[in-house]
Amino acid sequence: MSKIEVLDKSGKKVKDLDLNEAVFGIEPNTSVVHSAVVNFLANQRQGTQSTKTRSEVSGGGRKPWRQKGTGRARQGSIRASQWVGGGVALGPKPRSYSFKMNKKEKDLAVRSILSAKLNDKEIVVIDSFDMKNIKTAELAKTLKNIKAEDAYVVLPAVDVNVQKSARNIEDVKTCTVNSMNVYDLVKYEKVVLTVDSVKKIEEVYA
Repeated sequence: MSKIEVLDKSGKKVKDLDLNEAVFGIEPNTSVVHSAVVNFLANQRQGTQSTKTRSEVSGGGRKPWRQKGTGRARQGSIRASQWVGGGVALGPKPRSYSFKMNKKEKDLAVRSILSAKLNDKEIVVIDSFDMKNIKTAELAKTLKNIKAEDAYVVLPAVDVNVQKSARNIEDVKTCTVNSMNVYDLVKYEKVVLTVDSVKKIEEVYA
C-alpha cells in the first residue's frame, strides 16, 4: 500500500497516510485519459457558429445573363458560392459537439491521473485548511508553505471560506470531490487534497 506525507498549514509533516492502491496505484491508461479530456472540452463547446448558404443570402432571384451566346460561363444566380457576396458552400452550422463516455471510463481516467500524479510527487495532502474567515492572503500563504502555488484544490464538501478565498489567487482552482474533472486534474501542476478528500475519493473511485 502506498503512503504519502500529511502536512499541516505551515508545511510541516504531521503523519503518513495509507493510500488505496486501487485508486492511487494503478498503471495509468493514457488513451482513456486523452479521451476523457477531449470529451470534457467537447462538452464545453457552444457550437453556435453559423454561415449563410446561398438560399439564405439576399438577392440572386434573377438569372444574371442568358444561358447561351454571351461567351461567358453559364450562371443561375449571383448568390452562388463562387460569387462575391454569395452563400458559403459546406460552411459550419449550429450543432452539438458533445459525446458520451461510459462512467467506468471516466472513473478509470481519474484513477489514472491520480496514480500518475502520485508517481510524479504532484499530490499534496494537508490535514485541514481550517479557515474561520474568508482570507485570500491566509490561503495563499498556506499554499506557498506546502509548495503548491499552481494547484487544483479538491475539498471533501463545499467550504465557502476556502473557495471564496481562492477566487483571486492566480493558478489556483477549487472544487469538491463530486465536481472533480479530468481536465483540471491534468491542467494544474499540483493536486491538493485534505485527509477527508482522500477518504471520500477512495470511497467513490475504489
